[in-house]
Amino acid sequence: MPEGPELHLASLYVNKMCDGVVFTGPVRKSEVSKSPDVPFTCEAYRITAASRGKEVKLTLTPIKSDAPKQRVKAGQADQPMDIVFRFGMSGYFRFTSEDEVPKHAHLRFHSKEKPCRVLSFVDTRRFGSWQPNGTWQPVRGPCIMFDYKSFRENVVSHLSDRAFDRPICEVLLNQKYFNGIGNYLRAEILYRLNIPPFVSARTALEGLDSEDVYESDKHVKQEIEHSKTSDTTKRKVVKEEMGDLLRLCHTVPLEVVHLGGKGYDPEKADYSDFKAWLKCYYVDGMKSIRDHNGRTMWFTGDPGPMAPKDSKSKKAKKRTKTDDDHDYTNKKKLARSRSEGTAKKKEVKKEIVTNTPKKDKVVCSKEARPKRIQPAKVNRPRREISSTARSRKSSSVESTEGSQRRSSRVTRQSSK
Repeated sequence: MPEGPELHLASLYVNKMCDGVVFTGPVRKSEVSKSPDVPFTCEAYRITAASRGKEVKLTLTPIKSDAPKQRVKAGQADQPMDIVFRFGMSGYFRFTSEDEVPKHAHLRFHSKEKPCRVLSFVDTRRFGSWQPNGTWQPVRGPCIMFDYKSFRENVVSHLSDRAFDRPICEVLLNQKYFNGIGNYLRAEILYRLNIPPFVSARTALEGLDSEDVYESDKHVKQEIEHSKTSDTTKRKVVKEEMGDLLRLCHTVPLEVVHLGGKGYDPEKADYSDFKAWLKCYYVDGMKSIRDHNGRTMWFTGDPGPMAPKDSKSKKAKKRTKTDDDHDYTNKKKLARSRSEGTAKKKEVKKEIVTNTPKKDKVVCSKEARPKRIQPAKVNRPRREISSTARSRKSSSVESTEGSQRRSSRVTRQSSK
């Protein structure tokens, strides 16, 4: 899922690719997208981008004509428009030729040049959204990367809130206080500080000041490090620098930004640096359990006293990451095909078991069995039936009496 660094890299990508490019016409939306239409059309306009936490804002600015008396055509925009994007699980931008527009491009901006090029907002899973004439969401806190002082003050001044009763790993995903932190960032930050993910957030943050002592006294600390002081003093300075959770929420995302494009540059879709940078998240040998919100938390050591009771700790499996980090559909398709193949194998096996006859027995279905031919019923007269029955009865009586007489004669002869 794109986090603060990825959204900032997306804004840098837009500014780089759209620098000097003039766009024209209406902003086109795909038919399948449920996000609102963008009521903006202009003969000539430019696009710039900015980021704040987990939001990106595109500004569409009309280019004014040099002719003083030329009026704006009916329906054409004459004022800038801001469109605020939230990337969801798989959103990103691409700038391609018109023939190479990605399949899941749900919002498109066409350039005025020939051949035409298109800036697209691509979202495979369609969890992302945009808001025309939008502003930064007021429920989100200051940006962790580029508004560090306000971010720090916002967290420290609200430590008494009930939100900080929860585990620190869950509070780090609360965008009201940690705007830009996501799943992989929280794992890397807590791992570096050796903080169990399921300890109280208030416990993990208590003692921190609204003002970063290290940042304010940075020049003093640099003088101490470069002067001829003891090793004990140097170790103390390093400990103060690395032990601040809020500071790492600011510096760790900036490390990702400094790694480079991370997939936003189509010519250099190389993730090797990012894979090498990860120390905890989805790394072989680490543990993972689901938090109370169902999100997977990666860690090492003891999870902490507030870990869910029904969650089992699992070791990380070796992951093979594809070149396109934004497309999550291939994994699902593979899993679905495997499950369907397993189901088909079970059905075939079941049919073989049921259709195999047992030894010395012939198994026939009801339909295959020959039908017995029933004798045709003859409607005889009632008197005839009764006389026949009487004759049968009398004959049976006579045969019984005859057999009794023969048996008595045989008995007398044997006695003599």
